[in-house]
Amino acid sequence: MNDTAESLKAEYLSLTDELILMLIDEKGGYFHQVPGWRLNCAVVGGVLAELSFRSRLDSDLTSLYVVDRAETGDPVLDPILKEIADEPGQHNARYWIERLAPRAESIVDLTLERLVERGILQHHEGEFWTLAPSVMHGQRYGMSEEGATDQFIKARIGNLIFTDEIPEPRDVVIVCLVNTCDVFRLIFELDEVAEERIKLICQLDLIGRSIADAVSESLVGPIRGHAALAKKIPTVSLSRLLRNPHVRDGNLNALFGNLAEEYGPVFQIRPPFSGRMIFLAGLETNQWVHKRGRRYLRTRDYFADFEKVYGAAGVLPALDGADHFRLRKFLSPSYSRARLGGQLDQLYDKGRAYMSTLTVGDSYRATSMSRAMVNAQLSPLFIGVDTQDLMGDLMVYKERALSVHIARTLPRFMLHTPGMKRRAAVLDTLMERVLRLNTPAQRADGPRNLVDDYLSLHASDPQFLPESNLLFAFSAALIASVYLGDTFSLLIYAMASQPALYERIRAEADALFAEGDPEKEDLTPANLDVTHRFLMECLRMYPIVPMSVRNVMNTCTVGNYELPVGERIHIAMTATHYMRDVFSEPYKFDIDRFLPSRREHHSMGFAPYGLGTHRCLGTRWMEMHLAVNLLMLAHYFTIEVAPEKFARKLRLNPFPSLKPSKKLQFRISEQRRELPA
Repeated sequence: MNDTAESLKAEYLSLTDELILMLIDEKGGYFHQVPGWRLNCAVVGGVLAELSFRSRLDSDLTSLYVVDRAETGDPVLDPILKEIADEPGQHNARYWIERLAPRAESIVDLTLERLVERGILQHHEGEFWTLAPSVMHGQRYGMSEEGATDQFIKARIGNLIFTDEIPEPRDVVIVCLVNTCDVFRLIFELDEVAEERIKLICQLDLIGRSIADAVSESLVGPIRGHAALAKKIPTVSLSRLLRNPHVRDGNLNALFGNLAEEYGPVFQIRPPFSGRMIFLAGLETNQWVHKRGRRYLRTRDYFADFEKVYGAAGVLPALDGADHFRLRKFLSPSYSRARLGGQLDQLYDKGRAYMSTLTVGDSYRATSMSRAMVNAQLSPLFIGVDTQDLMGDLMVYKERALSVHIARTLPRFMLHTPGMKRRAAVLDTLMERVLRLNTPAQRADGPRNLVDDYLSLHASDPQFLPESNLLFAFSAALIASVYLGDTFSLLIYAMASQPALYERIRAEADALFAEGDPEKEDLTPANLDVTHRFLMECLRMYPIVPMSVRNVMNTCTVGNYELPVGERIHIAMTATHYMRDVFSEPYKFDIDRFLPSRREHHSMGFAPYGLGTHRCLGTRWMEMHLAVNLLMLAHYFTIEVAPEKFARKLRLNPFPSLKPSKKLQFRISEQRRELPA
């Protein structure tokens, strides 16, 4: 690429860049909800207009044609230019917009990546984007073309439509494209004068007008909005389902993978005496959910009854849209790797305190041991109190509530038995303990924790985060220790059942702890190479949440199967972990699949943390926490699987989330070195 192209790439904002920046909704963390076809056409229209401004295309009333086929050096523009140049005949703008619209998604992805790389947009977990703080707070960025302004695009266009300023040709195109998306009313407060001004501007440029006409008059969009001949959703034979070996071993991830390979990406199961259950499974559906699910699916319908059990309404898992993004963004530091990295000393101390209770020669139930160790660490770090005595009752109550209100496998009265009422009372004990031990005086010298974050948000906006939601928030933090503990139990199992990998992990652990406890700067990819790849393969083989549930809020088509409004959908996002077209030899435990040369996890086929907007918020914390705990155990102990037969074949308990069979135990066969006092 020549110096001019490099300079252009470094400084220039294309029409596509500016269109995306215009459409970004800061409150919701994504685009204003533009219908898919309109957005696709507008994006392609922006590309064609940009090529025109760069003197590669021109147009008249009847056709769009190439005047210079020399590459621009822009990976968004050049493939489009080549396709138009290679076409034997000439066609008008509308033809090219309709033909190229299916490529808009990849154009948007490239544009978002570029804007993030240049520090203009910030990417957040869950596929959210906002303006980077430097841009948000007024930093200006330049455009190298003559006559361009350095004003931020929204301010520039706002000034244009609310004054009599003579518009630049590029701004005319931006106004035309945004107007066809019908989102000006969401960006600005328009009066009649402003609306007339927008109409006038849209008539000022020939190519802008032709692109706008092509977008707004297209007859293809409505046809592509719904499948003309939607396919019938296949039904899984109950006899075939029951014969699947994974029904017996409890591996729902592998079960759904098998069903997707046999029945396709959308299938249904009709349990006796129950309504149908529709499943999405496979790489295609994962990609759809991750990128488009926010337009068509929501969580609140199925989660509302569950949150009411805790007296709450509008908690994070039940929120969608702008409220979900706002709360998620606020809580991101609470679950970050940075916060855990600042409290590693407590993680080591609490972990070793629990390990001091382990006795050589004794065996411990896998889930109980792993949950207890993680809770001993996570409870003080998250909410500032010890809850070892409460966790059993809290978990039993939560699992019963999930079975009643989410899985719907038990009747409602089963949540109101005397035993459940007794366990429900433990929630009040938890709340009293947290508030008593988290007063300003007690917290004065302590590091900030999750309770501080929640109480701060409650104080600043009690309507958004009412006091009635705090009980769910604090108990949910403890339940996170159960899920993390169950994942930890599967890591210990995988390590203990594979001696060769055990030795490689132990070698990394001994090197890291040779000079005392490692600092966060020591926990680098190079120092954790085997341990990290081992962790990733465990997350692939044993993801503990095999599916998520959503309700259809807008009729949609997935793989030519129509999903009607109100339908409850089960997204088996980790079915791909056991599908041969996604992972080679999926039943083989192979940490080398995560080497840079293979990178098998770099697709939506690797989804242990979920997909889209509700992707797990604490992934970075979780990975560091699990790695540190595994390294500590390997450094201090030798652990064996009991009974020995489980080392060859593990049975899983899949409800309400996946965990090892209750029969699996860990035997402490050796203590390799003394634990520090």
